Amino acid sequence: MTSKDVPTERSNGELINNQGTSIDSKTVDESSNKVKDVGNAQSSISTRESGALSTKPEQDIINKIVARYGNNVEVLYVRPSRMKIRVLPENMISIAGFIKENFGFDHAESVSGTDYPKDNQIEVVYHIGSYTVEELIPKILALSTRTNRDEPRLPSLISIFPSVEYHERETYEMIGAYFEGHPRMERFLLPEDWADIPPLRKDFRIKGR
Repeated sequence: MTSKDVPTERSNGELINNQGTSIDSKTVDESSNKVKDVGNAQSSISTRESGALSTKPEQDIINKIVARYGNNVEVLYVRPSRMKIRVLPENMISIAGFIKENFGFDHAESVSGTDYPKDNQIEVVYHIGSYTVEELIPKILALSTRTNRDEPRLPSLISIFPSVEYHERETYEMIGAYFEGHPRMERFLLPEDWADIPPLRKDFRIKGR
């Protein structure tokens, strides 16, 4: 609504537009409210966008890891409260220890495995968090690595994060990645007589289908 469209009020309280036509006051109120709503929405969007751009704490963490390990770390993304890096299997224990000792990430919330048949690789991702450092509580650092699909063997991180005990065992069962150094690399979900390939491999097929 432009300035020339603003209605004027007669002495009897009736509203008229610039052509002298009477206007329902309800229409004016609705138009005013729409303008206010648009303004409030734009303000809300601006606030969210400015907050979403704030990744300095996460970037500081990643920068320190890269400064220590250089080209041995591939940064996949840095987002608010979320970071992901990829490292070689042989560097997993060292980098996991560095992350724990220097920042206060004290546990692995989960471990996941993904099958990439076209690349002949298995990816394993540790989602690392903190219970003890308040500013890290909402943040997750995803520490990932890849290994050969034909014989997927990786170092266990149980000596760094004891919470991975059952996560690594589940990943072993479901995707077939063997974690060297784990004290109980044995099944606990699948039947004891399971003789098929790991069920989360892309080429797994349910028999009879």
